[in-house]
Amino acid sequence: MDPLSGVLSLLKPHNTMCGGFDVGGDWSIRFPQHEGIKCYAVVSGKCWLSVEGVSDGVHLTTGDCFLLPRGLPFRLTTDFALTPVDFQILRAQGRVGGITKEARGATRFLAGGHFALAGSHAKLVLDALPPIVHIRAEADRAQMRWALERMHEELSAPRPGGSLIAQQLAYMMLVQALRLHLAEGAHGGPSWLAALTDPQLYGPIAAMHDEPGHPWTLEKLARRAGMSRTVFALRFKEVVGETATEYLTRWRMLLAAERLSAADEPVATIASALGYESESSFGKAFRRVIGHPPRRFARGPTRSGGGVA
Repeated sequence: MDPLSGVLSLLKPHNTMCGGFDVGGDWSIRFPQHEGIKCYAVVSGKCWLSVEGVSDGVHLTTGDCFLLPRGLPFRLTTDFALTPVDFQILRAQGRVGGITKEARGATRFLAGGHFALAGSHAKLVLDALPPIVHIRAEADRAQMRWALERMHEELSAPRPGGSLIAQQLAYMMLVQALRLHLAEGAHGGPSWLAALTDPQLYGPIAAMHDEPGHPWTLEKLARRAGMSRTVFALRFKEVVGETATEYLTRWRMLLAAERLSAADEPVATIASALGYESESSFGKAFRRVIGHPPRRFARGPTRSGGGVA
C-alpha cells in the first residue's frame, strides 16, 4: 500500500455529512469551526471563499474543488459587503443535503462532504496541509469531473442506495484532491506529504510503510534513494522536517496504537512485528511518540503480557 493510502486507512476518514446546498442571487453564508476535513466542489456558478486567519479570499468558479483541513471558521459569499447568514439557518430551511425543487435552476450549487478522522493522530495529515487547498487547474478539474457529476446526479434524483453512493463519491473527491495538491507541489513547508512528490525520497518512505518491522538503517534507506548516507540524511530532514529514524519510529508507533486498540494481541507480539527486540525498548518509544504507555491503548487489562506499563 502506498504511503498516502496507508495513512488515510489508518486514520479512517469517515463521512459525517455528505450533500450539497443550492443558492440563487446574491448571498453570504457563515460556517462555524469544524473538526476534520471539509471537501467541496462548485457544481455551477461562482462565489468567494474566505477562511478565518487567511488574509486573501479565494475566487471559486464552476469545477473548482477546495479542502479545508484546519477546521477554521469560513465564509462563502458572492459579495463580501453582504451580512453573512449562519449555515444552520440554511440547514433548517432544508437547503442542505440535496437540491430543492425550487432551486433546480439555481445559479450556484456546491456539493461535497465533511470527514472526521478517527483516532488521536489526525494531526499527521492536517498539520501537513495549508488552511485552504484549492484545486483550480483545468486538467485537475477534469480529473474531478466524473465524481462531481455523479454526485450531482445522486443528489438531484434520490434513489435507493443513493446516500451510500454519494458518501463514496465524496471520499473519492477527498483523496483525489489530496493527490492533485501533492502533484502541484504546493506544500507550505517541510512535511511527509511534501516527500511523496520527491522522486528520491518517495522510495525510502514507501519502503518504511511497506515493511515497518524491517531493520532499516540510514545506509539501507539511502541506497533506496540512490544517495550517499550523508546526503540522504540532510535531504530527508530538509524535506520532511524530521530525520528518517524519527519518521520510521513515529510510523511504527501509529501502527502499534491502531493494533493495540483494535486487535487482540499482546504487546510483545506487536513490538516484535514492528522491529523491536524487547517490550522495554518498544514501550519507551511508544511513550515518547504517543505520550502514553502501550497498556493505555490495549483493549483489555491483561494484554501487555506482563511487560511494559
